[in-house]
Amino acid sequence: QGLKPLVPTESPDPIFGTSKPAPGLPATDPFLGTNKVPDLQKTFQRSDGLPIHLKRGYPDRMLYRTTMALTIGGTIYCLVALYIASQPKNQ
Repeated sequence: QGLKPLVPTESPDPIFGTSKPAPGLPATDPFLGTNKVPDLQKTFQRSDGLPIHLKRGYPDRMLYRTTMALTIGGTIYCLVALYIASQPKNQ
């Protein structure tokens, strides 16, 4: 007899993305939706001279510029803080 485990001893079958719906879902609900990978591959493999992190247009440019502004601002802030900290204190 003994104690019975609370969790099943066998692991469930892994679920991989397929085009078939999962057994518990109704047939009307889409499982994965549309496959966006081919469209994204076309976008990122286009040879237009842009780096990969700027290929998707305006949102990418804004994120890039924001990151650069924060980096430059942080560097200036650190240099000013180091300069102020290195000054002798008047008593």
